[in-house]
Amino acid sequence: MGIGNVRSNLGEYAKDIKINLGNVLSEEGAPDLSQNQIYATALACVYATRNVDLISAVSEDAATVLSEDEVKAAKAAATMMGMNNIYYRFLHLCSDKDFGKMPANLRMSIIGNPGIDKKDFELYCLAVSAINGCGMCIDSHVHEVVKGGISKTGVQSAIRIASVINATAQAMVIN
Repeated sequence: MGIGNVRSNLGEYAKDIKINLGNVLSEEGAPDLSQNQIYATALACVYATRNVDLISAVSEDAATVLSEDEVKAAKAAATMMGMNNIYYRFLHLCSDKDFGKMPANLRMSIIGNPGIDKKDFELYCLAVSAINGCGMCIDSHVHEVVKGGISKTGVQSAIRIASVINATAQAMVIN
């Protein structure tokens, strides 16, 4: 199906999303990110949306750019944040702060050894955390990606990708 087909199949109500989708998946529209970072971030984000048709479209286009390890990392980021964003959002929102003092007792070893450059994995986790709405995770991942050398413009680009992918998934359901 590909992203081009997704764009052409969105209704007129999603004109801005069509344009934004075309823009954010390019190096010009996602400044300070490489093409690989752009597509792996988009792939992690589409997994987070759970929109099967959009997953298929982005996967098809990403296959021409990403290595097998980058695809695995995008899957791992979406999966890990599916767990962590719930747990840490609970800690953040719960008024009983004793829960934050308790060990999480959740296995998260992929974060320490994602099979790709750690800053890139953290970038994908950041974008998924934005979709999932976990402030604690967003803060943690922003810290790690900036420490790893990604600029604030690069962080903004990743969040723009997340927001447009999320809006595209919503528009596809409405369509």
